[in-house]
Amino acid sequence: MTLDRTQLVRRHNPVLTTPHPTDTLTVGNGDIAMTVDLSGLQTFPGFHELRPDPHRVPDDGAGGLPEQRPRPFDRDNYQIPLRTQSTWGWYRTRTDRPFRREETETQHGTAPYADRMGLLRAGDTIPDELAAGAWFAYNPRRMHFGRLTLDAAPGGPDLDTPHRLTDARTELDLWTGTTHATYRLDAAPVEVTTVAHPVHHRFAVRVRSELLASGLGVAWVFDPQPDDLAAFELPLTERGAWEELGPGRWRGHRTVESSYYTVDVETTGHLGVRDTDGRVVATTDGDELEVVVTLAPARDADTSPPGAADFASVREASANWWENHWSRGAAVSFAGSTDQRAEELERRVVLSQYLTVVNGAGSTPPAETGLTYNTWTGKFHLEMHWWHAAHFPLWGRGDLLERSLDWYHGALPAARETARRQGFRGARWPKQTDNSAHESPSHIGAFLIWQQPHLIHLLELLRHEGRSDDFLAAHYPLIEATADFMADFAEERDGVFELPPPLIPAQESYLVDRLTNANPTFELAYWVWALDVAGEWRTRLGLPPRTDWERVARGMRRPTVLPDGTYAALATPPHLLRKDHPSMLMALGWLPDTGFVDADIMAATLDAVWNGWDLQTSWGWDYPVMAMTAAHLGDAGRALDALLYPSPKNQFLANGHNPQMPGFLTLYLPANGGLLAAVAHLVAAVEGGARLPQGWCLTAEGFHRSERH
Repeated sequence: MTLDRTQLVRRHNPVLTTPHPTDTLTVGNGDIAMTVDLSGLQTFPGFHELRPDPHRVPDDGAGGLPEQRPRPFDRDNYQIPLRTQSTWGWYRTRTDRPFRREETETQHGTAPYADRMGLLRAGDTIPDELAAGAWFAYNPRRMHFGRLTLDAAPGGPDLDTPHRLTDARTELDLWTGTTHATYRLDAAPVEVTTVAHPVHHRFAVRVRSELLASGLGVAWVFDPQPDDLAAFELPLTERGAWEELGPGRWRGHRTVESSYYTVDVETTGHLGVRDTDGRVVATTDGDELEVVVTLAPARDADTSPPGAADFASVREASANWWENHWSRGAAVSFAGSTDQRAEELERRVVLSQYLTVVNGAGSTPPAETGLTYNTWTGKFHLEMHWWHAAHFPLWGRGDLLERSLDWYHGALPAARETARRQGFRGARWPKQTDNSAHESPSHIGAFLIWQQPHLIHLLELLRHEGRSDDFLAAHYPLIEATADFMADFAEERDGVFELPPPLIPAQESYLVDRLTNANPTFELAYWVWALDVAGEWRTRLGLPPRTDWERVARGMRRPTVLPDGTYAALATPPHLLRKDHPSMLMALGWLPDTGFVDADIMAATLDAVWNGWDLQTSWGWDYPVMAMTAAHLGDAGRALDALLYPSPKNQFLANGHNPQMPGFLTLYLPANGGLLAAVAHLVAAVEGGARLPQGWCLTAEGFHRSERH
């Protein structure tokens, strides 16, 4: 290694000094995470709670997102809630009548699509014929377990507002995954250190202050679930109880509807339950207090994780894991650049590496807001899994992506059943789902197809990072089932294969035309590339060729070119809408060169997007898309300009989060993952001969070279 990685990482440690609703930090391990405030714990939840955006224009209940009126970015419009969430904690609401999945479906041709959904908002009345779709779209919900918070006994310090904390400095040490907060409360110094175990579902905190002897403590609080309920959903039943397991150790039993989990709290001080709200509070007569919290689903309640449950051991495990993480794989530095934007880009790159691990390197694909808080009730979107996780193998850390592959194997029967019911071979992967792998009803999601090749793409990235034939054999069933559906979905007309309606391309603006949309440019190229890759896996495994896959790939219709010499989004009217995702660009850059797309036409398309696209309607990963296309075309300067494009949707907060929409999508992790993937493409372009613009220096090491990227 030529880079001083410790210095590279730590110079971008986020530091909070004053209260702000977006100023939060998260500790976690990809399967569980806790978001804390300026106090170093989750002490002021109301200050950070989401507030409705008065500028939002209501949508039509299609299950997507509403439009926004153009306006400049204003951080004060955003909030990041304080939550504790995991990949395994979910609950379902009760309703006044049972619902069947068949009620969510509409027949289009001979195939059923789960597109009957009403918009679920508190106080709205949903027509009965749409209620089933709304319920299945919003259930199950990802659970908020509760909060680890500072607590004050009557007569102790006042904790009504974060503005009580003065001379504050709360820092996340990225190199060790540890937050360290110092401040004054009632003029007395307080020091709080918080850390998550890198493997177990465990958090540890140490508090040092003279205030501990006069009423300051640490509590675990069972908050009520924050989600609103529809008119047909019955009030939630939430129950909690505590039992003493021994000196300084209590277990909380929490039930939310039919879901049940436990919370073990251990302390070096004294534990007691406050009768008024059922919280368990740790206190001490000294000036130092340690508390460790371990969460578990009901099935694991009596199975303690191995290892000591004390602050020092959790902190040490975290420090060892993160040091190893940062020391392996790739690293990028822009040190030495005179362009004033270089330091900001490096900051975004370092923080994005941290955020995508703690929020998205778990046993399931992540939600778009990870484990920070719920959007779409915490469900994950498979068309976004590439954006969350493709950078892991590109940066030499593919094992973090591999953690989620077992979910796909478990989901394969459900995906096969979806394809079978629609009359196709193979497996059709859902767009929005949960651990069940059932498609969440939506006028949009049920018709998206660009998530279908993603699994082939992710597995291929792992193969090129370096995997054995045993790895290929173990995961080939996923490749085959995916390719079978893709080949069968394509329709042959006069010897040419097309992608027929009903569909919605990655550029979701074509929602209203879903029954006539056909042959989107990006998806055509993706079909060709992924079917070719599936065939290469068969060759590598010594299996005979699949002539049906090859015939579709070789016979795929070419993308439509507009009169101005640029690629259309679709072959069907309206051909191109200059808003939302410029997904045509993904056919070259995001995808490697397949010979299917003309580089000169794509260069003209990139120019047209750059000069004429409504980027107010863009998303955080659209800038990496532009950067990857530019990098592939050898334009490193434009790639850098794309990553730093001054748009309201391309802002990154002090903690590294990319906000998109006030009151709802106040952070957006696909943008973080997309940034990292684009930087890998940029590095490859520069090492392949592309020239950096004046004022830029780039030092990179540890990247895996693939002929496909």
